[in-house]
Amino acid sequence: MDSFADHRNDAPTPDDLQRYEAMLAELRRIGSAVVAFSGGVDSSFLLYAASVAMGDRVLAVTATSPTYPRSEREEASRLARSWGVAHRLVESNELEIPGFSANPPNRCYHCKKELFGILAGIAREEGYAVVCDGSNADDRHDFRPGRRAAKELSVRSPLLENGLGKPAIRRLSRSFDLPTADRGSFACLSSRFPYGTRIDEESLRRVEACEEVLRGFGFRQFRVRVHDTVARIEVATEEIPRLFEPDISGAIHGRFRENGFLYVSVDIKGYRTGSMNEGLAAIPQGLVAGPSDDL
Repeated sequence: MDSFADHRNDAPTPDDLQRYEAMLAELRRIGSAVVAFSGGVDSSFLLYAASVAMGDRVLAVTATSPTYPRSEREEASRLARSWGVAHRLVESNELEIPGFSANPPNRCYHCKKELFGILAGIAREEGYAVVCDGSNADDRHDFRPGRRAAKELSVRSPLLENGLGKPAIRRLSRSFDLPTADRGSFACLSSRFPYGTRIDEESLRRVEACEEVLRGFGFRQFRVRVHDTVARIEVATEEIPRLFEPDISGAIHGRFRENGFLYVSVDIKGYRTGSMNEGLAAIPQGLVAGPSDDL
């Protein structure tokens, strides 16, 4: 689990700096790249590093879709603009991809295959050497079917390749005064639904609206997980007590009801990455991943 509070005052370690310099050297050797840029902690740090190493031979590309909140897209655009990095929005509607809306356990494979295919086409047509994504070293320890798509399309993952995990990325981001250093982790809105629950645009809109309520109250790390008519709120453990302040709990309950939820619950274990993956053990292995998946 990524707990940014635990590392808020840490300086980069000698190992962090050594890995960062090794990544810069490799990026310089590559020469140019299209970066899959969501505006989150990892892809922002990668884009910053790529701009340092490659100068104007970097293109940040952000996919717009119903699974990607407008607020995140706008923040990504602001960030790229502030760094003077070329930035492009492309449409990638995952809901139109066969097999995606049924929300199988390998849902992310379909999504990443579509996105990386678009980015690979841009790189090929416009002369960029590689496509890079923000996968980090910690992703080796979670269920990540999107890694299979990255391998199939020869996408490079410089953070992962150089052993940089989330705590190191936050420490380095902070030392470079990046505005994303203490930002909460983000994943596409499809990750809010149990596997096998059908995803549609209206369901995604409801989740986005409810998460904006939490953002409006200043929560920094949160998810609204959907279980039929129940919304299960995950926030960082240190933020849980705030959910029970009368003004906040009353407003959250009312707004969630307006967005179609009958009940609103709080997960007392708090936010953790990939909590919907906790039920994968109950799913037949053949439905979870193909033989070439990198889990």
